[in-house]
Amino acid sequence: MNYETLISVDELARAIAGPDAAALLVLDCSFDLSDLQAGQRTYDAGHLPGACYVHLENTLSAPKNGRNGRHPLPDRAAFAAAMAALGANDTTQFVIYDNAGGMYAARLWWMLRWVGHSAAAVLDGGLAAWQATGQAVTSDGAAQRPPGHFSLRPSRVATLSYDDLRANLDSAARLVLDARAPDRFRGENETLDPIGGHIPGARNRLFRDNLGADGRFKPAASLLSEFQALTGGRAAIELVSQCGSGVTACHNLLALEVAGLRGAALYPGSWSEWCAQPGAPIATGAAD
Repeated sequence: MNYETLISVDELARAIAGPDAAALLVLDCSFDLSDLQAGQRTYDAGHLPGACYVHLENTLSAPKNGRNGRHPLPDRAAFAAAMAALGANDTTQFVIYDNAGGMYAARLWWMLRWVGHSAAAVLDGGLAAWQATGQAVTSDGAAQRPPGHFSLRPSRVATLSYDDLRANLDSAARLVLDARAPDRFRGENETLDPIGGHIPGARNRLFRDNLGADGRFKPAASLLSEFQALTGGRAAIELVSQCGSGVTACHNLLALEVAGLRGAALYPGSWSEWCAQPGAPIATGAAD
């Protein structure tokens, strides 16, 4: 069993009932940016059997200092230790889901790759797809697992810093893909960050465009066609994904992987870090 991008409801149900179920660790990342406890309430009301809850602010982010964005990455070793405390080992198959089309689950998926673990997949369609097929949910808390041995290994993903992207404005060696809603990209209706707009030269790819009408990821061929049209056929290694705070940007990175475009980087600080830097260039309106 080795899923590295997506896993379907049927595949997960078979794995839970199969001989390797003990190697699975199912994690619920349900969240709401406007209500920081809503995800926990969603989990408490009904979650996949055996799933543990992982909070975006508490486990998947570091403290904010006013200049490092709204969801700065935590220390890699501390994050690896948090996964070990949940019972993860180096051979664990992670399955991650949420109540929001994968927008939070993709962050944890990317972070597991960030600490060197490949066997991590997002449940395609999330909690809604699980329930739509009649699969059981429970309000029971997950059984406590003994701590695992989860090694911190070389990262499988690339990141770029604010300074890297400032330098990129001159070279344009990387194309920035912004996962936020089009109005926020244009600098309109900004409610989460103090300044609206986008990084000059960026192009807009709303993360929800990765999903079909059924809430599942579009087929790989469709995603590939859409990304190639947006990027002019650039190689994935020439792409960098960002959003408001480095969360939904990971959804685009997952979609790129599903499309077979591997190697794009993440700008973890994203717009919330960029717009907090004195003198940072800001563009408004549609993409150049």
